[in-house]
Formats: sequence, C-alpha cells, structure tokens
Amino acid sequence: MASPTNNCIKRTLELAASMLRLADEGDAAREDVGCGVLYGVLRDSAYRLQQLAEAEREAHLRKNRWED
Repeated sequence: MASPTNNCIKRTLELAASMLRLADEGDAAREDVGCGVLYGVLRDSAYRLQQLAEAEREAHLRKNRWED
C-alpha cells in the first residue's frame, strides 16, 4: 500500500492532468479574451504543479520511498 505522502503526490499529478484537460476544453469553447487568459493561467498552473509533483516523485524514488 502506498504511503499517504505518495498518494497525495499521485493525486496531485491526476489533478494537474485534469486541469490541463479543462484548459483545453475551455480554450476550444471560449468566446472572448478574458476566457483565454483564464485558461492560460489554468494551464500554466497545471504545468507548474505537474513539474513539482514529478520532482517529488523522483526524490522519493531516489530514496526508495516510492511504491506503485
């Protein structure tokens, strides 16, 4: 069973993926510039969360503290 910390990292990666899908859907449906800004910020935030969570996963892997 994965540790609570690893579960949170996995959930963060899932959240980032969901945010990216929503940003794509929002961009496809947007009707004005304001929406474009909103979905751009959402996409940027998702990439940043993804980057941080992946770095944490790698740190846990290096310390042999990551279970799949």
